Amino acid sequence: MPTHFDGSSTECLALDSFIKLVRAADSVSDQINNHLREYGLTVSQFGVLEALYHLGVLNQSDLAQKLLKSTGNLTTVVDNLAKQGLVERQRCLQDRRVIYIHLTDAGREMIKSILPSHVAGVVDVFSVLSPEEQVELGGLLRRLGKGK
Repeated sequence: MPTHFDGSSTECLALDSFIKLVRAADSVSDQINNHLREYGLTVSQFGVLEALYHLGVLNQSDLAQKLLKSTGNLTTVVDNLAKQGLVERQRCLQDRRVIYIHLTDAGREMIKSILPSHVAGVVDVFSVLSPEEQVELGGLLRRLGKGK
């Protein structure tokens, strides 16, 4: 649905593009991440497991930055993963303010079992675009994300 804003053509075009971007992002995210419920995971929890799996042990601040989350929000996510036995916290011996997060064996096994179907879902959703269109979309989104 296009915007109903009564503005200039430039304003309406930008708003319409923004609405389409947000709706597409929400739809794509829902399609790709729907299967996470089967594992009792939220999108944020999956993001933590995936980041730790690929990047290794991270302090909570760096992990929050990688996932574009606030450290406060990430604390709750990590708390819930720790309750499930999927991650553990470890205080830095040199600086007690720093807390490292790492996968447990159970967390590593879970993410290893989820990733193949997750990647297949991403490939499936993006298959509506040709490889060239996916490259073009990536470039446009990178440019849009960097701003002026």
